[in-house]
Amino acid sequence: MKKTLVFAITAACVLASCNNQAPKMDEKTQTAESAPSEMKIAYVEVDSIMSQYKFCKEYTKILEKKSQNIQNTINQKGQSLQAAAVKFQQDIQNNKYTQQQAEAVNAGLQKQQADLQALQQRLGNEFQAETDKFNTALRDSIQHFLASYNANKKYALIISKAGDNILYADKAYDITADVINGLNKAYKSKAVAEEKKEAKK
Repeated sequence: MKKTLVFAITAACVLASCNNQAPKMDEKTQTAESAPSEMKIAYVEVDSIMSQYKFCKEYTKILEKKSQNIQNTINQKGQSLQAAAVKFQQDIQNNKYTQQQAEAVNAGLQKQQADLQALQQRLGNEFQAETDKFNTALRDSIQHFLASYNANKKYALIISKAGDNILYADKAYDITADVINGLNKAYKSKAVAEEKKEAKK
């Protein structure tokens, strides 16, 4: 079973103070702090958040490992079932079963197939739930940090910039480094916490 790890930040960087107007990105080289007071704007590079925020990096490894374990489990059970099916066909050709025995073995193989499909579905659902949990925690951590960060900055709008969703943005309005540094400073590594817990045992 192949699972693609796709992490989405859904409205993570939009504050309640924004209005319905589309943000106007002008070409002035002034700093974000000196932007017009009626509409102070800043943006965050989503790709940088995903690659440099410790929380994202750690959870990416966790989810990749979980995905690989699921795939290995399904592949192993699938190969075992396939080998049993091939042996069954060979035994049929060699007349090793009565009709009643063959029907019983075939029914067993069908049940194993159904069980494997159910296992694949269950593990897939668990993986999706874990991914959703990650996305929710990621969004919440960014929103919580930006609410605190913006208390003094007073931006009217902080937007997420990913790919070509914004055609032009003056780097003077880029607060990505500030946000990443703040997020990493506030983040308490789960991996480190687990290591400390194991060391105390």
